[in-house]
Amino acid sequence: MLARWATFFGVPGVELQKQFDFKKDGFNLNWWRIIEHAGTHLDAPIHFSENGATADLIGAHELVVPLAVIDVRKKAEGNADYLVSIDDVQNWEKRFKKLPANCCVAMLSGWGSHVGDAARFTGKDAGGTFHFPGISPELAEWLLKERNVLGLAVDTLSLDNGASKEFKTHHIWLPAGRWGLENVANLEKLPASGAYLVVGLPKVKGSTGGPVRLIALI
Repeated sequence: MLARWATFFGVPGVELQKQFDFKKDGFNLNWWRIIEHAGTHLDAPIHFSENGATADLIGAHELVVPLAVIDVRKKAEGNADYLVSIDDVQNWEKRFKKLPANCCVAMLSGWGSHVGDAARFTGKDAGGTFHFPGISPELAEWLLKERNVLGLAVDTLSLDNGASKEFKTHHIWLPAGRWGLENVANLEKLPASGAYLVVGLPKVKGSTGGPVRLIALI
């Protein structure tokens, strides 16, 4: 399972309010109050565009895809603001051939090992700026032009790195009709090439994204 806890930049992202109790009512039922982009979740194209597809319009055939895991742990260890580059993907391709069609490119930065330490995971400094790795805008543009990629995934809080103020990668990637996954767990347990990703996305009409249950098929 490739899932993280349901928080939103350190703030609880899901609240449950008990409505019915088994002992009293014969069954259990909760109301949910949820932030669409909490925990392990998907960003739909509409999240950063005016007319992009909402989550419910993403077809099932776009949610079962080959997975390419780009391991940048050594680089991110020395630079919390590291951005996955075109060179990183081309080096992956030298080992495993060209990115498979309609795949998801996932960043393995190692940030999952910090998940129990909120301060380290967010990297928030005294000035309020976050510090964690992400995917470079240049790579997002290159993937759109030179490769056939459906999704991006990161083991951090955002497709853009924590220090980003303009969210360029979001603005490039999502309006192009692509999706993104954030707070993905356990990527280090997967092969760099050869796995398939299954994205369990709730089909909520009009949603800009939502929590997902991710399963890798090896």
